[in-house]
Amino acid sequence: MASDVVPSLAPRQASQLDDPLLNGEWLAIAWSREIEPGKLLARRLMATDLVLWRSQEGLHCWRDLCVHRGARLSLGAIRPAMVPSVSEPGSSRSECLVCPYHAWEYAPSGACVRIPAHPEMKPPSKARVESFQVRERYGVVWVAMGEPRGPLPDFPLPESSGFRTVLAGPYRFRALGPRVIENLLDVAHLGFVHAGLLGDPERGQVEDYAVTAGSSGMDWRGPEAREIRIWQPDPDGTGMAALVNYRYWVDGPLTAGFVKTEGVRRFGILAQVAPVNADSCESRLIMSLNYGDEVADAELLEFQDRVTEQDRVVVESQRPELLPLDLQAELHLRSDRMAIAYRKWLREIGFTYGTA
Repeated sequence: MASDVVPSLAPRQASQLDDPLLNGEWLAIAWSREIEPGKLLARRLMATDLVLWRSQEGLHCWRDLCVHRGARLSLGAIRPAMVPSVSEPGSSRSECLVCPYHAWEYAPSGACVRIPAHPEMKPPSKARVESFQVRERYGVVWVAMGEPRGPLPDFPLPESSGFRTVLAGPYRFRALGPRVIENLLDVAHLGFVHAGLLGDPERGQVEDYAVTAGSSGMDWRGPEAREIRIWQPDPDGTGMAALVNYRYWVDGPLTAGFVKTEGVRRFGILAQVAPVNADSCESRLIMSLNYGDEVADAELLEFQDRVTEQDRVVVESQRPELLPLDLQAELHLRSDRMAIAYRKWLREIGFTYGTA
């Protein structure tokens, strides 16, 4: 009988999520539109079950675990607090997240404010849900599992006049994040993996280009490449061929983007790759462009789905699964300069998740 169980990746990857630098990166976990008032949204990030919800105080990201008997809070409900709480004055005026098992009520602060089985008892201070920092920008929900290393990724196009933004994904990869990010930064594959769309096998030559090395200092900026020119039959799903100019940058170990320009037309993507488990990740894309209004969002998404599926097949086939940071481990060419700079930068900052 055929089995749908996919074998795990190499055992040495079991500890990949222990990299402390992962905790400092803002990871894209959901679209803002998915978290409706009164609704609970379950997500999994870095092998941790999370629940997202909104109250009058704002957006919350908690561990999806009741501290009483371990039930998943995402199976519960949001409702007004039943009675005023001595532990959190005024809590009756706000919503609470109610556990589905014993109806413990958790205030937006994460503290339990009422235990129905013992309504006269003040909940102990340990009766508190673990919470994580969460922000919203570009229509994306960003979560940091630890202290963030800095502000949210900067991507000016969605907040610029005349630009239209479409959110694509999430795309699940049975691979680790650095391989997915390096694929985004690799211009040489476009004419072959995406032949007829983002390149032409007969015009696969990559002109020389310069790369600015990343910084391992306090600003922790990744490498950047400008002025990479390539001819594309259909650069963005609008069906208009063009000689485009790429600018690539890295905003974090698992966050990168590009803007390609042809005349006054600009199309950009900010990509964020969030580890789901020790052997898989999800990529979310923020796409912005200042033209193509006649092309429906659905067509742009269909195009991006097709491109990403072409990438997924190749990325999941790559061996070793861990991205080699020793530059002697694989062959490199002039056209690989951005990938080389990315690997060097990961080594300099001490990033270990998905690397060897």
